[in-house]
Amino acid sequence: MILAYLMDSISSKVFLEPSTKLFPIPTVMVSCCTSDQKHNNIITLAWVGTVSSEPPMVSISVRKSRYSYGLLMETKDFVINIPDESQVAKMDWCGVKSGRDHDKFTKCGLTPARASKVKSPIILECPVNLECKVRHIVQDISRSHDIFLAEIVSVDVNKEFVDFSDPAKMNPIAYCNGKYYSVGKMIGKPGIWKHMEEVI
Repeated sequence: MILAYLMDSISSKVFLEPSTKLFPIPTVMVSCCTSDQKHNNIITLAWVGTVSSEPPMVSISVRKSRYSYGLLMETKDFVINIPDESQVAKMDWCGVKSGRDHDKFTKCGLTPARASKVKSPIILECPVNLECKVRHIVQDISRSHDIFLAEIVSVDVNKEFVDFSDPAKMNPIAYCNGKYYSVGKMIGKPGIWKHMEEVI
């Protein structure tokens, strides 16, 4: 009986080549700079994630060929700027143009403002800015990217979102399978169903 059930379950699946295409993730604008803070850049990334709560840490994955890679290696810090839906065109543009050829802040009409604890600037127009200091760089796992593990040393947020009670109001942008998506309404909280006798 169990074997028959498992066979039926497997028959409903299609097995594809290993890929990240069906995994929804946030899309952010990472700002960085030279060590003398004379030149700033923005790189759009989707390979971004939380890796630790204590201390609060994140990871970003960057190809060595990217202009920003050299800046990250130089200063060992960056800012994760979370854009809203109205900034999707600027966010996308910063992901397909190189800082070697363009001043992205100027081209996009964005303001590089001084961060409180890192050299890299925040993007003033983004509702949330996570100032990060690189603690470790993983260079021997991925064939395509180096992984920067960084500690969040300051969170800068617009006053109207300071309690993070409803992140959807910030209108953040998600990325999945080569497309950008808006974030919808809240559908629940972790643990609110733990007392249910039966989950249907």
